[in-house]
Amino acid sequence: MLKRNELEACLEKALNRSPVTMLLGPRQCGKTTLAKKAAGARKKRGGSSWFDLESPRDQAALQEPQVALEPLSGLVVIDEVQRQPNLFPLLRVLSDRRPLPARFLILGSASPELSRQAGETLAGRIECIEMAGFGIDEVGDKNLRKLWTRGGFPRAFLARSEESSRTWRHDFIRTFLERDIPSLGLTLPPSTMRRFWGMLAHYHGQTWNGSEIGRSMGVSDVTTRRWLDVLTSGFMVRQLLPWFENLNKRQVKAPKIYVRDSGLLHSLLGIEDHRGLLAHPKLGASFEGFAVEEVLRVLAPREAYFWAVHAQGELDLLVFHRGRRLGFEIKYGDAPRATPWLESAFDLLGLSELHIVYPGTLAYRSGPRIQVTPVTALRKVLQER
Repeated sequence: MLKRNELEACLEKALNRSPVTMLLGPRQCGKTTLAKKAAGARKKRGGSSWFDLESPRDQAALQEPQVALEPLSGLVVIDEVQRQPNLFPLLRVLSDRRPLPARFLILGSASPELSRQAGETLAGRIECIEMAGFGIDEVGDKNLRKLWTRGGFPRAFLARSEESSRTWRHDFIRTFLERDIPSLGLTLPPSTMRRFWGMLAHYHGQTWNGSEIGRSMGVSDVTTRRWLDVLTSGFMVRQLLPWFENLNKRQVKAPKIYVRDSGLLHSLLGIEDHRGLLAHPKLGASFEGFAVEEVLRVLAPREAYFWAVHAQGELDLLVFHRGRRLGFEIKYGDAPRATPWLESAFDLLGLSELHIVYPGTLAYRSGPRIQVTPVTALRKVLQER
């Protein structure tokens, strides 16, 4: 197992600060493992209790939740909380007790609806931490190619062979379609949703066109939009919204679509290994999505967008971080260079920094204001700011 020191420290701080902490992320990304480690540490200090809402026994125990939860002390962990959102009003009552006998750690794999429900009911009492699979900082620079090819889900990355990793990812996709999609409120044959998800993989890194996808699927654009939102809620897809400036230009107003995990993207595209990835037409788009997730992992910004002007150009990622505007253009190449469009975007958007992110190892400047940054150096460069 790989250590996830930064996540562990972040979770420990949240547990000390807030009466309720919510750990959000896709299935199989390591939430339960992280929570068990926190519960083990707390067990020595003040005791811990665990409820898994996928367990029939624990579901039965929480049929009378106040009777089950009110006497407990120490750390109380509730896994798969999205299966019983009616717990939130009770958690509000229990977290307002003084002195506070117990703190609650709730784990969920559906967002943003779960975040909205928790935020409305537990306002001022809850702290949310969103996690994903492994990142470069956790696996090391030398494993960049492996991480990009297999994705960050622990079992896919740590598999003993490429074949084992591919098998796990295909099984994950099938299980997600058969079990998780219905739990997210969508009644649809798995084969239909699999086809839709596969089409999204071919749109990876492109702006959303619901009408075009709807025609291919034989449904309306409203229907495809609902399907897209469901996959987004399950942390499978990222919708990167466009940023609008009051400029005299025709700006793109549709979101860009990314399959969040690069390994799942490659499985959906039928890419079997790194050699197959290098020969695939979605190579550049795959690296773009991978790098976008790395930037967002490092900065954890409240606001992130892309910016594009019809028939002119685009900036892949615009992040608002600590009162500054940071721009990121992502290129798959040996030695990318700034373009006149990027120089123009720097001024039009009032950027503090603009980085060209690429898979190489050498950091250098391309012109006086634009930095070329290896994807492996993002954490070091950005956290120094």
